[in-house]
Parts: sequence; C-alpha cells; structure tokens
Amino acid sequence: MANQYQVIDEKTWERAMHCMVFRNSVEPAFCVTFEVDITNFRNKIKEQGYSFTIAMVYAVCRCANEIEAFRYRFLDGKVVLFDKIDTAFTYLNQDTELFKVVNVPMQDTLQGYVTIAAKMAKEQKEYFTGPLGNDVFQCSPMPWVTYTHISHTNSGKKDNATPLFDWGKYYEKDGKIMMPVSVQAHHSFVDGLHIGKFADGLQKFMNEY
Repeated sequence: MANQYQVIDEKTWERAMHCMVFRNSVEPAFCVTFEVDITNFRNKIKEQGYSFTIAMVYAVCRCANEIEAFRYRFLDGKVVLFDKIDTAFTYLNQDTELFKVVNVPMQDTLQGYVTIAAKMAKEQKEYFTGPLGNDVFQCSPMPWVTYTHISHTNSGKKDNATPLFDWGKYYEKDGKIMMPVSVQAHHSFVDGLHIGKFADGLQKFMNEY
C-alpha cells in the first residue's frame, strides 16, 4: 500500500522558483559525502547482535524522514509531499556476488525494522522485484572501500527525485570509528542546508542510540 501524500500548490509554494530552475538542469541531482562518528552506534548494534548494514539503513531513513525536503517527489508532473518514506536497500548474495534490491516498509523502532528487514532480505529470491516506488529512500552500502567521493548511474529521468544514501568502509581515527556517508538528492527539493541538517541528525542518532 502506497504512503499518503499531498499535492503542493506551486502557485503559493515558497520553493516553486527554485524547484523550476533546478528541475530543468541537465543534471538536477547533487551528491555530498561527509564523515560520521559511528563508535557508539556500532558498539550498541554489535552488543544486540543486529546486522550493522540493516541497522544503518534504518538510521539513515529515519533521519531523512524527519526532514521535509527529503519527502518531496514529482508525481504525474506535479509536486507532492509524502507523509512517510519507506526503504529500499541493496543486499549481497555471497554465493553469486550479485546484489538484490529489498523493499522494506519503514518501522517505528530499529528493533522492529531490523527483524522484518533481515527476514525479507533472506527470503527474497529475485534480484529485482520490479521498479522502485516513488516513496522510498534508496540505500546502497559499499563496505569494501573507505571512499571520499561517490557517483551514481543516471537514468536520464529528470523527475526522478528519489534520494540515494551510501556509506563506505569504516576505519579507526583518533580512537573513534569513522565512516563516510553520502547523500544524493534532487536540487529542486534539497539544498546543502538540508544535507547539513541530515548530517547533524544522523550524528545525533549515532551518539544517542
């Protein structure tokens, strides 16, 4: 069942001009990479015996859901704002070294999400179950490289406003465990300010979980 949304009246919407300018860009999305201190979060997740990757999907999508800018999409040519965004993440098949894309509804708690997501990831046989919905955040962990920059394939669809979240291999620095995190978002809806709010919110979640 799709999430609820409201259609935005672009005549009265404060961001209408910004949206229009960026919507017509050759490349309307931009990507930012920053570092996050995951020391506390990683230790707690390890203690609880959860998958770090799946726990990280929850953390990222929860923090993104809290920022309105990340919940805007284009739908049938109109701008809409979803009440809630669900999750989609890549999950590696160790035998074939091919990944599958798993769609999991967002849950209220990390424990609830990890339980459902781990089960769905394990049981899903297909690599792709169909086109992703408009109301998801796409997460693609890349734990093999501590990267400083990442880019993505471009479908050429300028109205594809689904944010993409990535994170790389974590490493120790000054006694802390650090990890690169990337956000790619459509500039019609998301500015650097919103990426900054997301980064602050994610670090707070990492510290306080």
